[in-house]
Amino acid sequence: MTSCLTAVAAAVISFLVSNSASALGEPTKQHPRGMVRIPGGSFTMGTDDGYPYEAPAHRVKVRTFYVDRHEVTVAEFARFVKVTKYKTEAERFGWSGVFDTRQQIWTKCDGATWRRPDGPRKPAPKQDEPVTQVSWNDAQAFAKWAGKRLPTEAEWEYAARGGKDVLYPWGNEVSPGGRMMGNWWQGSFPEDDTGKDRYKGRAPVGKFKPNGYGLFDMGGNAWEWCQDWFAEDTYAKSPGIDPRGPKTGEERVIRGGSWMCSLNYCRGFRVSARSHSSPDTGLNNMGFRCAWSAPGRTARTSGTPVKR
Repeated sequence: MTSCLTAVAAAVISFLVSNSASALGEPTKQHPRGMVRIPGGSFTMGTDDGYPYEAPAHRVKVRTFYVDRHEVTVAEFARFVKVTKYKTEAERFGWSGVFDTRQQIWTKCDGATWRRPDGPRKPAPKQDEPVTQVSWNDAQAFAKWAGKRLPTEAEWEYAARGGKDVLYPWGNEVSPGGRMMGNWWQGSFPEDDTGKDRYKGRAPVGKFKPNGYGLFDMGGNAWEWCQDWFAEDTYAKSPGIDPRGPKTGEERVIRGGSWMCSLNYCRGFRVSARSHSSPDTGLNNMGFRCAWSAPGRTARTSGTPVKR
């Protein structure tokens, strides 16, 4: 019996040691669980048929990287908070931005945090929903703790396209055969959300078909923070290999659209759609997913080379 217990204890210790680097936010030799390998390659980034700041369409090459299969969930963020005692910026500010679907306007909501993203009197989010009300700074803190990083804007779009030249993560038709392929606003925003996709508001991750790389929710559900600073003329100045965006700025890039995007509004679920927000902003339709590069590769952050 004693020998059995000793063997079990040794196995547990081995598991903890092998996973300690990721838990402490240090690079690991193998990619963390729940990530998908995205093989490097070239693609046409941006579009000449969208908003001016989504142009010009231009060729870009990215190196191989890994990205989370789905957006970081409430449960995953809760584990981070439990271990680190981290306080988000919304928690420190005492308020955050909430879109009130009844009033059809954005509101300053006291007490809105990742624990209650729609406000303190509204129901708590499901554990498998994407965590929201997290700022870029909050997302960075989580990524560092997890031994990961935020994806660059180029990596994000490359991954969203799923290895294809498409308009949406799922193809060129917004609703092929009448099927809903993502969680976005059906109907006229902001007056009427028909809920044809079965959700009004955030949906649990992974409820819709993944794209060509096996990634879920790359279009809709929650906007996702990227590493890059935002500038309207980024693409006109972008290098052709692993672009990292401007060296400085006031707002960070967000990608992917959310449950609030509709055909008559921003259509943010297009693979080329880009938007932006200040790094300390949290909203009830904005979350993130992480990326990872093998140790030894130089990953540049905000224009500064950082050895990973």
